[in-house]
Amino acid sequence: MRIDVFTIFPGMLEAPLRQSLLGKAIAEDLVEVWVHDLRTFATDAHHQVDDTSFGGGPGMVMKAEPVFAAVESLDPDRGRVFLLSPAGRRLDQALVRELSTEAHLTLVCGRYEGVDERVVEGLPAEELSIGDYVLSGGEVPALVLIEAVTRLIPGVIGQQESHEQDSFSEPHLLDHPHYTRPREFREMQVPDVLLSGNHGEIEAWRREAARDKTRRNRPDLG
Repeated sequence: MRIDVFTIFPGMLEAPLRQSLLGKAIAEDLVEVWVHDLRTFATDAHHQVDDTSFGGGPGMVMKAEPVFAAVESLDPDRGRVFLLSPAGRRLDQALVRELSTEAHLTLVCGRYEGVDERVVEGLPAEELSIGDYVLSGGEVPALVLIEAVTRLIPGVIGQQESHEQDSFSEPHLLDHPHYTRPREFREMQVPDVLLSGNHGEIEAWRREAARDKTRRNRPDLG
C-alpha cells in the first residue's frame, strides 16, 4: 500500500511515522507513506494556501488551487482521496478494514476554518472524521487513519490474531479485559477462570466480560 499525505505542517507527521510498528512497517517496505508540503503547490510568491471566506465570517479558508495541484500531481493513480475534516463520515473499524485492502490512499489535511468545498466536489474527495469534536487540523486524524489501516496489512503485526480480537472486530462489541503478572496487585486478583487452563470456560468468560464492558463503557453500541 502507498499513502500520500498533503499538509502544511509535514513535521507533525514525520516523527510519529518513524516510531513503533508503523515505523518498522515503513522501513520494511510493507507500506509506503509519503508526506508532502502543501505550500510547495501554491503558485504565488508567498506560497499562500488560504484566503478570506466569501460571504464573510471569522477565520480563513484553505484554497482549492494548491490542493487540486497537489493531488493531481499524483496522476494517473492517486487511489481514493480523503479530506480529513470534522464534517466528514466518522471513521470506524468497518471502514478501516475496507481501506486496508486499497493499493493507494491520498490524504489531505484540512486547516483553518475549513477547505474550499470545490475540493470535495471536484477532485472528488471523501470527507472523513475521527470523531465528533474539532481539532486545529487534519494531521492528527491522518496519523490515526494511517495507524488504524496499516496495522491490518499482513506482516505489520507479528500475530495476525492480535487484531482479530480487537475492539470492534466483532461489530458492536468491545475487547474483553486483559490481565498479566502478578496474579495479585494491591489486593486485586486475576479472575480464577483465566488461571484454570480450561479454554472453553476462558472463552465463555471473555465473551461475557466483553459484553459487560461494552454495556458499561459504550451502551450506545447495544
